[in-house]
Amino acid sequence: MTRIPDVPARTSRILVASDLDRTLIYSGAALALTMPDEQAPRLLCIEVHESKPLSYMTEAASRLLLELADTVRFVPATTRTRKQYRRISLPGRQPRYAICANGGHLLVDGRTDHDWNAEMRRRLADGSAPLEEIQAHLSATADPEWLRKERIAEDLFTYLVVERTLLPAGWVKELAAWADPLGWTVSLQGRKIYAVPKPLTKSAALAEVVRRTGADHVLAAGDSLLDVDLLQAADLGFTPGHGELADTGWTASHVTALPTAGVLAGEEILRLMLTHCGG
Repeated sequence: MTRIPDVPARTSRILVASDLDRTLIYSGAALALTMPDEQAPRLLCIEVHESKPLSYMTEAASRLLLELADTVRFVPATTRTRKQYRRISLPGRQPRYAICANGGHLLVDGRTDHDWNAEMRRRLADGSAPLEEIQAHLSATADPEWLRKERIAEDLFTYLVVERTLLPAGWVKELAAWADPLGWTVSLQGRKIYAVPKPLTKSAALAEVVRRTGADHVLAAGDSLLDVDLLQAADLGFTPGHGELADTGWTASHVTALPTAGVLAGEEILRLMLTHCGG
């Protein structure tokens, strides 16, 4: 049984910030339903794209999220663009705050906080090479044999959609080594290779939400290298048994690394968070 620290004496002003994709919600390819069919959990579709179901969570996870959001302040923290985030229909009421574009956008009651975006763009200009330079390098070095799409997200960062089976071993590591001195981070998540400016972080936006809400205890969850700063900024963190962090063995003293992989990991993360919050 996974053990977590005791529930804090004060449960008011607790804030839960969680990554979404492959942490709380899952595409069909990421569900990891390895159990016999008759034992598979009931699933709830929470995202439709181009008239097709795209992302899911278990029905049990949806109930846990509803209870968690009624107990504490829940803040989605995603690398998705605002448009991609708005496709998701999480159970319950719309969160007051949502972090999109890896911290580049802060939504308040579903609307963009333009002052926050302007502040982040100032930080990017001071702390990282221009997006155009990174994009040009990716276009010049990515092989059409395995490159499927090249995208720019919110004029803040870029990512490639690739065929993983054809991606050369070591290409992502070489890209990361090139990008690091330019102030950029590289992350491989499923079929996507992200290149993100180092100042563009979920934890920066989280700090702003904490400032506005007066939260004094933060829980966080995530599965990728882009979630490390979010987890480090929390008092208690959780990671699933899949993804970049599980693959690299990353953890920290206040982070619980779960053995569970796939959609059931999302359910377990929510259950443990709710237990910690006294729900």
